[in-house]
Amino acid sequence: MALYSNHAGKPRVKTIRNSIIFIALLLFALATIFPIYFMVISSFADPVEAGAVSYSILPSKFTFASFKFFFDYSEYSYRWILNSLIVATTVMVSNVIFASMAGYAFSKLRFKGRGVLFAVLLVSMMIPYQVTQVPLYILVVNVFELQNTYSALIMPGIVTVYNIFLAKQFMSSIPNEIMESAKIEGCSQFTIYWRIILPLSKTVLAVMAILTFMDSWNTFFWPLLVTNTMDMQTIQVGLKNFRFANTTFIAPMMAGATISALPMFILFFSLQKYFLEGVTVGAVKG
Repeated sequence: MALYSNHAGKPRVKTIRNSIIFIALLLFALATIFPIYFMVISSFADPVEAGAVSYSILPSKFTFASFKFFFDYSEYSYRWILNSLIVATTVMVSNVIFASMAGYAFSKLRFKGRGVLFAVLLVSMMIPYQVTQVPLYILVVNVFELQNTYSALIMPGIVTVYNIFLAKQFMSSIPNEIMESAKIEGCSQFTIYWRIILPLSKTVLAVMAILTFMDSWNTFFWPLLVTNTMDMQTIQVGLKNFRFANTTFIAPMMAGATISALPMFILFFSLQKYFLEGVTVGAVKG
């Protein structure tokens, strides 16, 4: 029995089915988009206290006062954005370089213990992120004494197992005959990796870069743990400064959240095809 029936000869049944699917997808889309809509609309409200905020779907007026309030509230507002940009860009570049090198080694090089080592990496993917935070914090803060530095923000994400797995699966689909031909021409392993494998892996490298940048930019918990001064906070952590014991500046916080979300919107709408390819790029049989 087919999973999806065309209901040939039953146009009424087909119409009802399509209508139900359309309504369900529409409701799901509205539920997904509404928080983003509320964030953007609220950012154009007056920068007043929480008790005076009017929670309405349609704004009564548009003003950029909350955006001005966000940048005037703290001298570090611009620094938060700069910190996020430095950390996210560095983590993205390091992941593309190191994950592609590891993926090339696991997919094309033959060495003792390769299968066991790769299996250990895959097992580590099953460990929840929260479980590793305490030992990682002790290692970074107490052992290396890197608290409140860019190194503390960048080092834990310098390369991820997921990106190594993604690169390995994609590079496994590249024919070995290409490498053999390059070896006959006298190319070294690094030359093969740099001049042949990387150009053929542009798709997966782009996907890795986009997903890694998004994940690093949106990270909140780890920067909160390892930073203790406002000048080293990222934009996600900086937004918490608009919340106090009895008062929350909703509109300025939403303005900051909107500014923080802009890079994600730009990435998604300009590089949609890479996101779609990223769904199946790791499904190549290796």
